[in-house]
Amino acid sequence: MSKKRISVNAFDMTCVDHQSFGLWRHPRSKATEYNTIEYWTNLAKTLEKGKFDALFLADVVGIYDIYKNSAAPSVSDGAQVPVNDPFMQISAMAAVTEHLGFGVTSAVTYEQPYTLARKYATLDHLTKGRVGFNVVTSYLPSAAENQGLPRQIEHDTRYEIAEEFLDVCYKLWEGSWEDGAVVKDREAGVYADTQKVHPIQHSGKYFTVPGAALTEPSPQRTPLIFQAGASSRGQAFAGRHAEAVFIGGLRPDLTRYVTDKIREQAEEQGRHRDDVKIYAMLSVVVDETEEKAEEKYREYLSYVNLEASQAIIGGWSGVDLSQFDEDEALNYIKTDSIQSFLTPFTLQSKDKKWTREEIAKHCALGGMGDVIVGSPESVADQLETWVDEGGLDGINLAYHVSPGSFEDFVEYVVPELQKRGRYRTEYEGSTLRESLYGAGQPQVMDTHPAAQYRGAYADKPSVADTAARELVG
Repeated sequence: MSKKRISVNAFDMTCVDHQSFGLWRHPRSKATEYNTIEYWTNLAKTLEKGKFDALFLADVVGIYDIYKNSAAPSVSDGAQVPVNDPFMQISAMAAVTEHLGFGVTSAVTYEQPYTLARKYATLDHLTKGRVGFNVVTSYLPSAAENQGLPRQIEHDTRYEIAEEFLDVCYKLWEGSWEDGAVVKDREAGVYADTQKVHPIQHSGKYFTVPGAALTEPSPQRTPLIFQAGASSRGQAFAGRHAEAVFIGGLRPDLTRYVTDKIREQAEEQGRHRDDVKIYAMLSVVVDETEEKAEEKYREYLSYVNLEASQAIIGGWSGVDLSQFDEDEALNYIKTDSIQSFLTPFTLQSKDKKWTREEIAKHCALGGMGDVIVGSPESVADQLETWVDEGGLDGINLAYHVSPGSFEDFVEYVVPELQKRGRYRTEYEGSTLRESLYGAGQPQVMDTHPAAQYRGAYADKPSVADTAARELVG
């Protein structure tokens, strides 16, 4: 029985300091060039050379200001601020690649589905079907405040909003324009058949969207749906909607507990366990030998900024670590931020005393994921263990220095995994969904909730009907 292919996404963000805090100062780092188009096009070409599935772009719409009740620690180190819009560089990267996918994060709590659906459809057109939508509900109180809200919306309510948000998007992407609506009849002067374009007439608790989609169907129609919430509510959301789920990684055995739960949720929603591809965030320090890799790792550690690490942890957890003594063991605290963040440290990993200092050190290099250090053979061994024992489909590879960490992975690890038959040698299909599921599957599976809207409006009023115009008006 052949073992499953290990899928790899590069994990980045349109900022200086993403998951390794203080490493932007390292001589190999070009992260300070994040606001140039060349940084992104060069990175895209490196990733496609390494046959990565996608570049997964994180995003936040607030500043990390929980730690010490101040934004200063994060701003000082450039820790996820300044941060640019992740949509803007996608077209340029698509223009210099043919197969690499792009997972783009958007916080639906602060968006409108009608216009955001157009953004993703536009990118799906321009990339020829290589776009994914990482659906997040936002966790930073500062994001809520700067969107005009008096306080952060309660955790589970944010997921309720996201449920309806996606339902509206599915109607727009899958149902509003029928197959064959676009005829491009030059002789008759008809671009689209008005009888096959339909208002979706959505009226819900959070959104009212009566009209037709602004865009014609893109290659995937619905972009590949990513999701990155591992709380109980997040797992239920993932089981229903996600085609790819992004989770943290502390140990393979703890990860297996989460992956099993997510797959069980998918089955409860009438989907297959393997319909959901699950990725853990890991980072890798690799070199020709174990000794060189260990030396590189020690060098990286000399650059870490523990203040910035604690600033980011404050946003992730909703907990100000400065209130604890450095040697005080932390207990689980429920917040309206990322409820799953403290779980591995305080509930699941009971064999270790996790203090404020230990958590800060753990997250300072590679974020909340494990750091794999070694030779190509050793790293490949460890990745196989993570995937096989952790019940994963692959990893979201965080960097320590960019693009150096990705270049090292492509040079050292990819050939070793290919030699073992665990990594692709050629891309499958042409869309991002085909990259994950295989050629011939460019659109959502029949078991996905978006599929219910295929052809759902064919017998409903079209934009040509007076009744439809009255509904929209």
